Amino acid sequence: MHQIHAAAPHAADDSTLILLTVEEAARRLRVGRTTCFALIRSGALESLTIGTLRRVPADAPAAYLARRRAEQHAA
Repeated sequence: MHQIHAAAPHAADDSTLILLTVEEAARRLRVGRTTCFALIRSGALESLTIGTLRRVPADAPAAYLARRRAEQHAA
C-alpha cells in the first residue's frame, strides 16, 4: 500500500515571516522569479536590501495585488 505524504509547507506560506525572498514573493503572486524582479525594478512591488540580500516585506505582494485590482476597477 502506498503512503500519502503531505507536502511540506513552503516558506512563502508561513504567515509568521515578515520578510520574503524574491522567490517566496513570486510564489505568493504566482509569477516567475524574473517577473517578480521586473516588478521590483519598476517600483510596483516594494522591496529592500539588507546587506547584499533583496527582501520583500510580507505584506507587499497583497498590497501590489490590491493596487492592481483598484486600477482595473477604475478603468
